[in-house]
Amino acid sequence: MINPHVTAKELSERSESLIRQSSNRYLTTVRIAFRAKQRRFDDFDDLLEESNTKPVQRAIVELSDEQDQPDLLLD
Repeated sequence: MINPHVTAKELSERSESLIRQSSNRYLTTVRIAFRAKQRRFDDFDDLLEESNTKPVQRAIVELSDEQDQPDLLLD
């Protein structure tokens, strides 16, 4: 689960890192939007779990974690 206490500065740095390391800014933006849409529907499925983190914020954090630590995907 993502830490709900991600600061605005950290979120900005993570999104800048995603864009900077990408070869295509448009596709990166689409990936973030698609992941956020998935997370939004996941939140509807898990109504009991209260999440203060917005889907776009969660998507940025998840994608930047995957980019910076690809070994997370293997677990």
